[in-house]
Amino acid sequence: VHTFAKVTRELPARLMLIGDGPDCSEAERLAVSYGIKNRIHFLGKQNSVEDLLSLADLMLMPSEMESFGLAALEAMACSVPSIATRVGGVPELVDDGVTGMLFPVGDTDGMAAAAIDLLTHKNRLAEMSYAARQTAQKLFCSSNVIPLYERFYDGVLARPAM
Repeated sequence: VHTFAKVTRELPARLMLIGDGPDCSEAERLAVSYGIKNRIHFLGKQNSVEDLLSLADLMLMPSEMESFGLAALEAMACSVPSIATRVGGVPELVDDGVTGMLFPVGDTDGMAAAAIDLLTHKNRLAEMSYAARQTAQKLFCSSNVIPLYERFYDGVLARPAM
């Protein structure tokens, strides 16, 4: 909410907050305190996240901790670049400056500036959106990944037993 509040000072942006984790009530409290609750849609848990992500221009992920970064990958698959923190597996997914932008934990000023820059430079946003989708397809699409696993396991099974 901190990052989005900074974006709203410059742009008439809206935020879809998807999920119902333990920080939801604090996010709502912050939205009220910043005077931006009317710009945030608190959607709670959703089953068809891809339908919502495809409506977005950007994914904001100011996480302090992430394991793999599945939310960033889901966004990339929907042609949505992520502005995220450089934590966990996120840097392995997001190519900084190409498929999204990465920042240190707590750099809400940098994340907000990046969001404003991308939202006001539509050509750069379009290039990053396209690159995000292409990367998600190339590295994680099952039609590309499954043959790699099959070749790996075929190689393991072809080795003589010990």
